[in-house]
Amino acid sequence: MLIERRLEDLGITLPKVPTPVGTYLPAVQMGDLLFLCGQGPLLPNGENARGKLGGGVTVEEGYQLARLTGLYLISAMKDALGDLDRVARIGKVLGMVNCVPEFEDTPGVINGCSDLFVEVFGEKGRHARSSVGMSTLPGNMSVEIEAIVQVVA
Repeated sequence: MLIERRLEDLGITLPKVPTPVGTYLPAVQMGDLLFLCGQGPLLPNGENARGKLGGGVTVEEGYQLARLTGLYLISAMKDALGDLDRVARIGKVLGMVNCVPEFEDTPGVINGCSDLFVEVFGEKGRHARSSVGMSTLPGNMSVEIEAIVQVVA
């Protein structure tokens, strides 16, 4: 339970994974890979943070929303695996940023999630990543992030 202890040391409490709004699953394991569905920045009121980066939402706010989204991804890992010490490596992260066409700092936003993964998992949290701008995301949420994680039996 080293990762659980690390979360405690960082003062991080994992949120509950939201119930999917469809027939998909929050996570699917195939062999030693765990595929995590896209998660958004769910606020305490039960709604996703909304708005466009560069159109009212700042990079700093986006960074924090991506970090929050990362917490939901870690929660989905825990629910699927039972033990976060089974995470061998975060392999790939895809970060989608709801933004105005001229917004150019999608990496600065998605760093919120990437930095969290390194804080929690150390070197195992360093990953390949794409960060892309989108004209819209479901419900006008500000960010959506998905990941592929290598796991150990």
